[in-house]
Amino acid sequence: MNKRFDNKKILITGGNSGIGLAGAKRLTEEGATVIITGKNKERLAEAKQFLGSNTIVIEDDLSDGKSAERIVPVVEKIGGLDGLWLNAGFASGGELQVLDMETITGMFNVNVFAPMLQLAALSPLLKEGSAVLVTSSTAVYEGLAGVSLYSATKGAVLSAARSWASELAPRKIRVNTLVPGPIKSNLRAGLPPEMKKELEDHLAETLLLKRIGEPEEAAALALFLLSDEASFITGSSYLVDGGYLLT
Repeated sequence: MNKRFDNKKILITGGNSGIGLAGAKRLTEEGATVIITGKNKERLAEAKQFLGSNTIVIEDDLSDGKSAERIVPVVEKIGGLDGLWLNAGFASGGELQVLDMETITGMFNVNVFAPMLQLAALSPLLKEGSAVLVTSSTAVYEGLAGVSLYSATKGAVLSAARSWASELAPRKIRVNTLVPGPIKSNLRAGLPPEMKKELEDHLAETLLLKRIGEPEEAAALALFLLSDEASFITGSSYLVDGGYLLT
């Protein structure tokens, strides 16, 4: 396997499951030291065992506004970062009439405020020529009923990433956005198994490729954008959706 990340240090928020975990696995196989964060202690332990000794795990609850205080000392200890993937987040639905301040603030705390505060704190620790990747969602473009809050949060980080690309360009730091469509992940883990299967079967029928994507397929694009192979790409967003937005 091509060792694109030999001696590189990459941090993935929400790297204990789904696309983040698939990316962390590939990164370790390609020579990187990987830091992953996650809220679930058991899942973090499982991820650590899965990924091996070249992995550092940080238990991190994005909702309390103190994520940077937990992450920055670890990054300082390893001497900075060659890549940062702001991937953590969560999704939940809700029609307009059921939204309240607590619900709205809760999702913005995790999906928008946390990555902005993380990047603000970690920016001085990003090495010149490093890469930042932000995970958004096709929900930004879908216009589906009942997901306006989630769509708004993912639209916010997609928009912010374009400004970050301009701000960090003088340090030759690239910033791009990954825009996954229907991918097998923990986003639907809270659904009853039968409902989850029914939803994924329905989604698969709407895709040009007639199947739900695998986390590894989204991670492959993520790794390209984090690697030096994408050295002339910044301020852009990339769909990995099986043709979902074309249907």
